Amino acid sequence: MLTPQRSLLKVIVLGDSGVGKTSLMNKYVYNKFSQQYKATIGADFVTKELQIDDKLVTLQIWDTAGQERFHSLGVSFYRGADCCILVYDVNIHKTFETLQTWHQDFLRQADPINPELFPFVLLGNKVDVDGGNSRAVSEKVARDWCASRGNIPYFETSAKEGYNVDDAFLCVAQTALAAEHHDQDIYFQRIPTTVSEIEERRGGCAC
Repeated sequence: MLTPQRSLLKVIVLGDSGVGKTSLMNKYVYNKFSQQYKATIGADFVTKELQIDDKLVTLQIWDTAGQERFHSLGVSFYRGADCCILVYDVNIHKTFETLQTWHQDFLRQADPINPELFPFVLLGNKVDVDGGNSRAVSEKVARDWCASRGNIPYFETSAKEGYNVDDAFLCVAQTALAAEHHDQDIYFQRIPTTVSEIEERRGGCAC
């Protein structure tokens, strides 16, 4: 019997403070939800294992602080990411407006090989609030935003009710895996073949 292949995927969750990033992760990984809000300081991560086809996938999901003063921490946390989840609160328009900033900041600091093809997934959270009567951002507006950025997958979620949470993270894993294969192809095409090439990429010194 063949041993399943293993894959570790680093996933970054970004969005304004209070949109429910930590709640979504806790619901997905621990199936827990708390009404008490506690701001994330810096960054923290949780892991979840799942099987996709013949692969055992470990998602390493990084929860980052939404406050402006922690943005400078980005570089160290974003590097090596395989997928980025952007989260906004469907009831607060400002959290949707700042998505563009989060999107651009991530690409600038993570510096992926191919920024146009780097996988993002957008989550519109808190659809349960007030039976949907408090909505400030329509599904169409969100989907148009995704379409204009390379057809980013979009899910409307409720961390409280567990609505669409599992499906969203499964999509994240599948999207990251697909991108990983694509990046490997690019990487193997670009491996330096001589010592001088390697030194050139390092900026001269081979130490």
